[in-house]
Amino acid sequence: MRRKLGDTVITLLQADITTCSADAIVNAANAALAGGGGVDGAIHRVGGVAIPEACRVLPFLSPGVKCPTGEVRTTTAGDLHAQWVIHAVGPIYDSRDPVGSGDFLARAYGSSLAEAVRLGARTVVFPSLSTGAFRFPLQPAAKIALGAVATAVANQPGRLDEVTFALFSTKDVEVYSETLESLAS
Repeated sequence: MRRKLGDTVITLLQADITTCSADAIVNAANAALAGGGGVDGAIHRVGGVAIPEACRVLPFLSPGVKCPTGEVRTTTAGDLHAQWVIHAVGPIYDSRDPVGSGDFLARAYGSSLAEAVRLGARTVVFPSLSTGAFRFPLQPAAKIALGAVATAVANQPGRLDEVTFALFSTKDVEVYSETLESLAS
């Protein structure tokens, strides 16, 4: 599915993010930038040795934390079809504090988009942050993700040509599509 928000094309597809081409690929990272499972592990594996090495040399801010929740760090994209990987740390979903979790998720998307613009990236590919191992419910996550994109596009028109979401399943694409339709109408 493709829709325009302002000057920016939003594309939703079921795809392996490591096969996508863009100026910047956003990684669903953990705070240690250690390359865990899922998207994070795949990006570290497919990107080759350059990505884990670039993450390894980043400083720890506190024990086990190189990048706090809601923030990003940028590295080379190694062997991926991109210039940069923007490592975004989304929240581990807390059902006792869904608003706080949502705020951190919005911050992770907003920080990623701001970093892409700062780098001069015109095309960006995202996974669905925090909806895998971090258990963020898909529907509110899609609303937060696409809302962050809509805000970034409105606040910085003409800076991003295309934002793509490379989603894991058909269900993910359906939920994101329904959410995008409601934003675009």
